[in-house]
Amino acid sequence: MKVTGAPLPFLPLCQRLFPTRLAGLSLALLKATALEIAILAGHLLLYPSGIIQERRAPAPPIPSPDGPAQLPTQAKPPVVLLHGFIDNRSVFVLLRRSLAQHGRQQVESLNYSPLTCDIRTAADLLGRHIEEICERTGSRQVDIVGHSLGGLIARYYAQRLGGDLRVRTLVTLGTPHSGTKVAPLANAHPIVRQMRPGSELLEELALPAPGCRTHFFSFWSDLDHLMDPLEAACIEHPDLLAQNVRVSGVGHLALPVHPAVATGIRQALDLAWTDAEAGARAGGLTVA
Repeated sequence: MKVTGAPLPFLPLCQRLFPTRLAGLSLALLKATALEIAILAGHLLLYPSGIIQERRAPAPPIPSPDGPAQLPTQAKPPVVLLHGFIDNRSVFVLLRRSLAQHGRQQVESLNYSPLTCDIRTAADLLGRHIEEICERTGSRQVDIVGHSLGGLIARYYAQRLGGDLRVRTLVTLGTPHSGTKVAPLANAHPIVRQMRPGSELLEELALPAPGCRTHFFSFWSDLDHLMDPLEAACIEHPDLLAQNVRVSGVGHLALPVHPAVATGIRQALDLAWTDAEAGARAGGLTVA
């Protein structure tokens, strides 16, 4: 799952002007910041298109038994995309297209209300949505990709509300699993307080979770300006089947947009877990 980006053409000049580490960091930070600004501008334009819930597509038709014989294939579960704080489903336009182009026929984006004040309530609502999706599509399980707060809502559902029966794989992007200390003034919002280190909700997620069946992939970035510390986006829990995937040179807003991250997400969703692989949960994967 390692993807390497092409170097900038002026990298050799910057390495002569600055110390190697400083030049590399400065260039990466500059590039990531420019990308964040561009993505923010584009997302502001797309934001109105994602305010209302999307129309639910019917399940793909089942091939007729009288039709031509086909080789048996393993059905891929629907993918549910869950956005972050003060956002909506429009953030997943590119990721959704990438998943569809690589064989995911059922991809659904869910909106939760910007007035939501409790992650537990949002997780309960997510569970109802997933039950409806499973009933409509005939699938027993779903995969979830959650950006930022969306990943925390999905994790609470899977880990604390019995959602591991329904959630096969959960991929989180820049989710503050152990809490973030960034932007102290935002504490006025109750959900932000729940995302702080030591909050009651995060203490619930730290409780034992024996037998949790969901497989977790947490993508964390070395240039995520909303994670303080950066490793807050990693899952560290002895009972969870979790793998932390480091993303290099990509900011918080770019995580659901960047093509290299999309490739990593697809690989995570398609990965066939075995008991041996689940036992070797250490990191080592890198996306850049």
